[in-house]
Amino acid sequence: MEQTNNVTEFVLLGLSQNRELQQACFFLFLLFYIAILLGNLFIIVTIKRSQRLNSPMYFFLSYLSFVDICYSSVTAPKLIADFLVERKTISFVGCIAQLFGGHFLGCTEIFLLTVMAYDRYIAICKPLHYTMIMNKDVCSWMVAVSWVGGFVHSLVQTLVTTHLPFCGPNVIDHYFCDVHPLLKLACTDTYIVGLIVVANTGMISLSCFLVLIVSYIVILVTLRNHSSEGRLKALSTCASHITVVILFLGPCIFTYLRPSTTFSEDKIVALFYTIITPMLNPLIYTLKNEEVKSAMRKLWSLLLQTLKLNH
Repeated sequence: MEQTNNVTEFVLLGLSQNRELQQACFFLFLLFYIAILLGNLFIIVTIKRSQRLNSPMYFFLSYLSFVDICYSSVTAPKLIADFLVERKTISFVGCIAQLFGGHFLGCTEIFLLTVMAYDRYIAICKPLHYTMIMNKDVCSWMVAVSWVGGFVHSLVQTLVTTHLPFCGPNVIDHYFCDVHPLLKLACTDTYIVGLIVVANTGMISLSCFLVLIVSYIVILVTLRNHSSEGRLKALSTCASHITVVILFLGPCIFTYLRPSTTFSEDKIVALFYTIITPMLNPLIYTLKNEEVKSAMRKLWSLLLQTLKLNH
């Protein structure tokens, strides 16, 4: 049967149909997006400018912040702009580009979070071999593999979706283009494609989550042999990472580890991994980290001095 595609654009229903609520959401999510950009950018600049923040943990954190900026930028600007218009449309090509970008950067973030957990595992469980195992080349390769893994995952997801026929219905009950809402609009049986989505996105999220949980169980067992001061410092770092993992991977598992069905809660759940987690990451990683806070204070003081000299 020949594939037909009569759809040139999709209509997004967005988060709400209430005009007053949309106006309030415009200002709220604009603030969220500004916080994402400024917070993560400040993390990157702080790590790059500080000579003390040169360990692999901060190397990975700077890339995580960069991915957060890019990832939120795939959906947030369109979401914010759509709060001001009555009819929210996106072209077919734009929709597929958003689908690809979201899964590419989202999966890259999942792999980066896994790599960061491995870094903590080596630092705590094999401290004598840490500098040898986690050298600069190894860290660079891990980041590169995370990017490549995200790209391959997204390419599969996008190719599978674009080969589906779309012959009429074009209303997406979501605020961005994602795989489940698109499968719902396809003019064919999507059962096999739905299984591919579960195997691709769902299993990646679940597998990485399980690896992270096991690694932290091993870390907690190992910490029993550390001094109370060393234990508290390690637990503080691990707690930040676990918080981010739960906030990001929990909603991802809920969304993708199931057949191609859509729930009304999906839009709210998606906010956690597209907006909330990228916004909270700078706070989560700095609140209990004295090294980062000290470096930020120095950078902030330097910026204020520079501004005063310029005036």
